[in-house]
This record gives sequence, structure tokens and C-alpha cells, in this order.
Amino acid sequence: MTETVGLTGRALVDALERIEPDSAEAHSLDVNEVAGAIDPKDLGKDDVRRLLAALGRLAESAPAFDLRKVDPARFANLVARASRTQLESVVAERPLRDRVLREIFDRMGAHIRQDRAKTLHAVVHWRLSGGTGDGGYDRYETVISHGECTVSRPEVRLPAEGPSAPMREKPRVTITIAPVDFFRLITHQVTPAVLFVTGKIKVKGDLAFAAGLIGFFDLPKPS
Repeated sequence: MTETVGLTGRALVDALERIEPDSAEAHSLDVNEVAGAIDPKDLGKDDVRRLLAALGRLAESAPAFDLRKVDPARFANLVARASRTQLESVVAERPLRDRVLREIFDRMGAHIRQDRAKTLHAVVHWRLSGGTGDGGYDRYETVISHGECTVSRPEVRLPAEGPSAPMREKPRVTITIAPVDFFRLITHQVTPAVLFVTGKIKVKGDLAFAAGLIGFFDLPKPS
């Protein structure tokens, strides 16, 4: 039993920031219990960023704190209950932005609905605004093929090194969206239709396919 057990909210975030990554306390904590003890609605506008930064620091020496260890439903709940201001604070910090986006895209393969996608082959290119790639976007490619979903990200190069590596396949659809709106979309806080009519998502290619894209995934719903 540690001093951190039983803490919630900002007190838990404060405690995580004080823990040394190589300490016995760090190795005794369960990242799922930590995620379950946090409700972003009880936190300040910068506290979700502080929480994820603390978990990332601990994960460097204690792999059990890696976001990949967080249960999908708890991870979705953490993202869904965070305010727009809290999420914007997260994506404003480059390492955290990359970590959360990578975590979400890496989980896509586990959430593909094989029954719906078993005869489908479709490539989706994602452009997340505010990034470091060509045109100021972080780019991801998802390939849905015969019930499986694989994700890749082209190599990002410095301007002096020339353009970033191209995507591997021609897309059926290219989706441009801000990271925070992407978070809201994949946690069922908003529909593609609402984002489209409000100008928060841009779609190039097969609009009908893009409108039903989320339906090919069994994404965890927050409680």
C-alpha cells in the first residue's frame, strides 16, 4: 500500500508528479486504477496535460504506466470527459500530442468490426491540423482490408531534408480534422455529420463512405 492509493483528482495528479520513476511506489501502482480514479471534470484546465505527462515520465522506467496498458473503456472515458480546453492543453505539448494520437491510431486494429469489414478494402488518409508534417499536418494512413485494420505514419522530415515520405496507397477518402475534434469523434461526443456541417471536418473523396466510417469500428463508449 502506498501514499498514492486512495487519492483522487488533483491530489492524485500532484502525487504522480512527485513519484520517482525508479521507485518501489511507481512499480506498485496500477495505471488502470489511476485512470479509473481520475475524472477530468474534477480537474483544472491544465491538469489532464499534467496527468498524461506524469504517466509518460513514469512509463520511461516503469512500462506498466504506458498508455497501452489502460483499458479501452477507461481510456475513452478519460478522453470523453475532458473539456475542450483540457484537450487543447494536451495537444499543445508536442510529445503528449504525438503520444495520444499514436495511442488512438494504434488501437484501431483491435476495434475493427470484422463482420462489417470482411469484404472491404479501403484506404483512409488522415490529416491532423497543427502538426509538423507537410502543410502543417500530422498524417496517418489506415488500411481496412478483409476484416483487419493497419495503421502507418509516413516519415516526417525537416524542411532542409526535403518533403516527407508519401503515403503508401491511394486513398478512398482523405479526412482533415483538428486533433480535439478527432478525439470527440472517436469517443462518440459528436457525429461526422455535425462536424461536417460546422466546417470542423473536411472530406475529400467518397463522402458516403466517410460518413459511415466509424460504423466499421466497435469503439468503446464512455460511461
